[in-house]
Amino acid sequence: MSNALRILSASIIIVVVSAAAGFAARGLLTPDAAAAPFSAIQAGEVVVVPDPGGTTATLSVASTIDAVCAVAYGETETLGRLATDQDMSSGPHHQHSAVMKGLKPGTTYFYRLQGVGVDGRLYRSPLFTVKSASAPAATSARNAAVGARVVEVSSEFSQSFTAKNAVDGDDGTEWSSRGDGDRAFITIDLGRATKITGVAFRTRAMSDGTATTRTFTVTVDGKDTYGPFPAGTQRRTAQTSFTGQVLRFSVAESTGGNTGAAEVEAYSRD
Repeated sequence: MSNALRILSASIIIVVVSAAAGFAARGLLTPDAAAAPFSAIQAGEVVVVPDPGGTTATLSVASTIDAVCAVAYGETETLGRLATDQDMSSGPHHQHSAVMKGLKPGTTYFYRLQGVGVDGRLYRSPLFTVKSASAPAATSARNAAVGARVVEVSSEFSQSFTAKNAVDGDDGTEWSSRGDGDRAFITIDLGRATKITGVAFRTRAMSDGTATTRTFTVTVDGKDTYGPFPAGTQRRTAQTSFTGQVLRFSVAESTGGNTGAAEVEAYSRD
């Protein structure tokens, strides 16, 4: 079965943290008999993609109108958590994508999607469920890039999309460049010379198809360059065999726009 669980029910996904906070403050994230169904503004299917690591799941969908939305989720029907849209728009829009973070592997979660159109009308869904992926098999390799020092970066979209997000070990945060496309790069210092047996580039991606890195290269200590390797929104580890301390991950081919990464990874058995 595909990792993408395509849900044919009504939904829309989140937009901005401030909007979600406003919904909660005004009680808009609770069932409301006056709310219209999400199916009235849904365009196409909602797609839920659990990350293979089992700790996050990404939801995306398009709406027929500009809307500001939020998704509440939790292990019980009382929910308890909110996720926010990864789209960089500062207000209502049509394309929506959100990451539910802090999940337990192999666990069923309830979620409810709700939003407000520009006319002030409230839309909400019934409760749905999604199951997070099972935990991956244990491996002796460690990701030496987690906590690495960022030496240089092509650009950063904002403080919310800083380069440090690509080496924090959190799939729910992202580094985004400011429109660098195929020119985007991030250089990290591992702290010491390390034998690297595999690399990966967890690309960020916008719901309109932009910002997706297809292939990347790795330059070691400013000398040898390896790749291009395939990137992906899911972890795709390319086998390597080199020793180095300063690694430059460069976008080789992309769909353009605000390219960047949820995580860049360098695996070692040291």
